[in-house]
Formats: sequence, C-alpha cells, structure tokens
Amino acid sequence: MANHKSALKNIRSDETKRLRNRLQHKTMRNALRDFQDIKTKKAATKALPSLISMIDKLAKRSIIHANKAANLKSKVTKHTASL
Repeated sequence: MANHKSALKNIRSDETKRLRNRLQHKTMRNALRDFQDIKTKKAATKALPSLISMIDKLAKRSIIHANKAANLKSKVTKHTASL
C-alpha cells in the first residue's frame, strides 16, 4: 500500500484514467463491429471519416499503438472499397 499522499492520489487518478481509456477503446471496437456490418458502399463511405477520426484520436492519446491504428484504418478503407 502507498505511504505518501501523492501516491494515493496517483492510484485514484490512474484508476479513473484506466476506466476512461477502457471505455474509449471499447467504443472504438463497437464502432468497428458496426462498420463491418454495413452492406452498402454509400453508407460505408459516409461512416468512414468518423471512424477514422476516432481511431486517430485513440492513437494520439496512446490508447492504441500507432501501427495498430494504421492497420485498422487500412482494413476499414479496404472494406469500403470492396463494397
């Protein structure tokens, strides 16, 4: 257990950050799942910019790795082109 006041504060703030990161990561995964279910090219093209923006924000905040973000963006762009 932490002995210093600042260490206790860090434990509390780390837990808050962990939960926030987890929620954002889960939200992105759900958005990816919903995007994969899209069957029309028009709808996919419309949804693509918001999904890519979400992925970029997570990479910028180091919630996901930059290479993973690049791979995901490539995957969804490829999916859109194949429709």
